[in-house]
Amino acid sequence: MATNQSKKCGVTPPVSQNFPTEAELAANDALIAELKRQDNFEGLEETERRKSTLQLIQKITVEFVKHVSKTKNLPQSVVEKAGGKIFTFGSYRLGVYGPGSDIDTLVVVPQHVTREDFFEHVPTLLKRMAPPGAINELTPVPDAYVPIIKFELFGISVDLIFARLALQSVPITLTLKDTSILRGLEERDLRSLNGTRVTDEILELVPQQKTFRTALRGIKLWAQRRAIYSNVIGFPGGVAWAMLVARICQLYPQATGSVVIDKFFLMIGKWPWPQPVLLKNIEDGPLQVRVWNPKIYNGDRFHLMPIITPAYPSMCATHNVSMSTKTILIRELERGRAITDKIFSGQLQWKDLFSKHTFFTDSYKYYLSIIASSRTKDAQKVWSGLVESKVRLLVSNLETQEAIAVARPFNKGFERVHHCKNEDEIAAVLNGDLRFQATNVKTETTDVAKDPAHAAAAQGDGDGMAMPNGHSEATTNEDGEQTIYTTTYYIGLELAQDGTKKLDISYQTKEFKEICTGWQGYNRDLNSLFIVHTRNYDLPEDVFLPGEDKPTRPKKKVSKKRDFDVMDETPQPSNGVKKRRSDEKTPTI
Repeated sequence: MATNQSKKCGVTPPVSQNFPTEAELAANDALIAELKRQDNFEGLEETERRKSTLQLIQKITVEFVKHVSKTKNLPQSVVEKAGGKIFTFGSYRLGVYGPGSDIDTLVVVPQHVTREDFFEHVPTLLKRMAPPGAINELTPVPDAYVPIIKFELFGISVDLIFARLALQSVPITLTLKDTSILRGLEERDLRSLNGTRVTDEILELVPQQKTFRTALRGIKLWAQRRAIYSNVIGFPGGVAWAMLVARICQLYPQATGSVVIDKFFLMIGKWPWPQPVLLKNIEDGPLQVRVWNPKIYNGDRFHLMPIITPAYPSMCATHNVSMSTKTILIRELERGRAITDKIFSGQLQWKDLFSKHTFFTDSYKYYLSIIASSRTKDAQKVWSGLVESKVRLLVSNLETQEAIAVARPFNKGFERVHHCKNEDEIAAVLNGDLRFQATNVKTETTDVAKDPAHAAAAQGDGDGMAMPNGHSEATTNEDGEQTIYTTTYYIGLELAQDGTKKLDISYQTKEFKEICTGWQGYNRDLNSLFIVHTRNYDLPEDVFLPGEDKPTRPKKKVSKKRDFDVMDETPQPSNGVKKRRSDEKTPTI
């Protein structure tokens, strides 16, 4: 038992192996009760539907492999043994899923089944083998960085990816732990396998999975509420947060979930970055592939908060973290530490830890609004995802401006629909004017919309993805109005206290626009990108939740007003959008 325990404690001995006190057990009960109040656990009925969903996908996978084997005229004995197996990863595999969570699912097949077969036959088999009406929103995205088929089955969202092994058969007993199965695989197959292999390793490396899951539920909810959950934008994503929690579990193997959260803020808040967080020592393997190593690779030396995946080949899960997002993360960890101290002393409750961020209501006076727009809905899905994938580059460039102390990106985009009567109104919308926003279409954030084409472009920089709808004519409704689709990303600017009265970021915004419009799928007649300066009191109403107070315009007084030059600057009306004067030409870069 001692040998097994020490094996699971990671790269260093535990800090403490003390058993929990009565007070710590009570705090854990209170934590679980609060998580339930926050609707963090799903009901038994939905859990059973998840099981039924996975059982059907497994049957479809076996049928898919058999069908392809037959079409390739393989012997019947090979057809019967070809197999095929699904694996889960992400929140479902980690056991921290909640109502509405996706199931990340991997289909593993033998060597004679190709990715082209996957996209040709699986959508058809899904429709044929599922009960009538059980399949909805079936969307294949074959040209994504990690090619995917997204759909709803029995009301459960499923992200289905594909990996082909260099094996003649894939039995139901197959596991993915042995690194030898990685030999002879294409890079895309290695990427697909990585999610399951990392998730399985994390679960193996924590002393108590139940404790780990309770703590991770709490940390995920906290990170989401504080708007610091997004790998694409420059914050840790789900896997990174899971590895951080797992490391604390290793250091406190007998602790309750409540204590793990308390120690999480203490230990991670004081972590000596850029020392990496490791769940186990980095391993060599059988492939000629890159493994994270700052002694060899110069790029790895610049990772500010490296959190390293435990499965071979080990990679940094937080390579997108910038100086600004690191600053925000450390502040939020300090805030969390102060709150958990008061929770354990009886001064606060767990609900106080999970209070919503103040990004729009109180944190900043100045914002950059990055407005990606398209004349067709399908084009906007890809274009907005591509722009989202580059926002972190703008943040890094803004950090080079001495007058900017912090450039904090918000972790979601706001999707809006507009109806315009003429090109002048369209030009205004492209530059952020909300006067023509459709009143019958609710603004959605990108995480709620969950569009697969947008997500694929955001996660893979849009490389290899084609722009749908090459025409440039906007959709026209029954009233003869043209529909324009916009997605706006916000960056909050914290200025240095050096008395600077003018801030020129025209170079940074110009370079960002050149990067985005330099994408091979960009169509200037179809897509647009503008960046405008927005004061906090001019933020649109739809970025605030009911009950939140929107900042108000301060009374006029003599002050050190900051002047901004962001190239797309235009006069600002009181309705929270940029409005162009009638004699003013459309600003371009």
